[in-house]
Amino acid sequence: MTKPINPSFAATFPPPVMEARRWIAGKVFPADRPLMNLSQAAPVDPPPEPLMQAMADAVLSDPSVHLYGPVLGLGALREELAHQWSEGYGGAVRTAQVAITAGCNQAFTSVMSTLAGAGDEVILPLPFYFNHQMWLDMGGVRGVYLPTGADLLPDPEQAAGLINERTKAIVLVSPNNPAGVEYPAPLMRAFYDLAKAHGLALIVDETYRDFHSSEGAPHDLFTDPDWDDTLIHLYSFSKAYRLTGHRVGAVMASEERLTEVEKFLDTVAICPPQIGQIGALWGMQNLGDWLAGERLEILARRDAIRAGFQRLPGWELLGSGAYFAYVRHPFEAPSDVVAKRLVDEASLLVLPGTMFGPLKEQGGSGQAEATLRIAFANADAAGLDEMVTRLAAITP
Repeated sequence: MTKPINPSFAATFPPPVMEARRWIAGKVFPADRPLMNLSQAAPVDPPPEPLMQAMADAVLSDPSVHLYGPVLGLGALREELAHQWSEGYGGAVRTAQVAITAGCNQAFTSVMSTLAGAGDEVILPLPFYFNHQMWLDMGGVRGVYLPTGADLLPDPEQAAGLINERTKAIVLVSPNNPAGVEYPAPLMRAFYDLAKAHGLALIVDETYRDFHSSEGAPHDLFTDPDWDDTLIHLYSFSKAYRLTGHRVGAVMASEERLTEVEKFLDTVAICPPQIGQIGALWGMQNLGDWLAGERLEILARRDAIRAGFQRLPGWELLGSGAYFAYVRHPFEAPSDVVAKRLVDEASLLVLPGTMFGPLKEQGGSGQAEATLRIAFANADAAGLDEMVTRLAAITP
């Protein structure tokens, strides 16, 4: 007899990256056209050797790293984040307003668990980050979609029309996953003011902030003395320091919010992994120049993909930035069919827009069926040129 399964879990779509990996399982690709995996937004290279050495030294010389640590993270890392964010954003962030989590996904799930329950609503601009939608689905929380146009930027006035007594939060991701676009500072401020006026939380996921095209602060939200009444900020160390497997993220919010977050974290993981936190702290204190170089390399790859799509008739580059290009394909078939075709005919693995938004039959605009996400951070200029060549060879 089949055991009972929570209906909310059963109704949630499968993890998209794992689903895409099944498309290539067991396939053999031609020697002259090996697989280009541009599906997952994660660096494949290891961290810089000095950072790995710092982590290795801790493993061998500090017995405490093998024990449970503080539920809200190592004090030194929380303090460093508070210091660097205060300086970088021109505001005031206290250590007590910072928590460390086992990755940024856990940062999102922990704060959302304190905000919304079954029957509540959360506003998500389209295209959405699929793990955000999955978590809402599993908790019985309704994701209310905020459509975007050709520029992929959400409209605060349109968002205002979606707010009702069940609305608990608005979620923004900038630079955006999957669209790659950067939300301008005035737009971020407008959403902040909207959330504040309605007593909502504004969750800002800045996983990719280290690869923003502007060198200054991407917004001024931390400059408000009472920012933590409205703003909940999420961050990840995974991309900046290549620590994806070590699961280190962060939340910045009010002390009252973090008191509730602590309950979630203690029951899920007890504490974030200590070795990853040591690596993150060492990186923050020693790798500023290296990270600046990484940012310039990602921006160069963004420029390369922009140039490449100018050579592709019928394709339209809708957004590009951080790790992502979001493109409109020229095929009549929906994007999930197109993505599987690209595996077979071009040895390219990308994700379809159907993983980032509702289908037409679900009330969508058709954006999901018409688009693809390309995670280009692990492809150099030569690799991106090869990708464009392969796409050009596929007949719509």
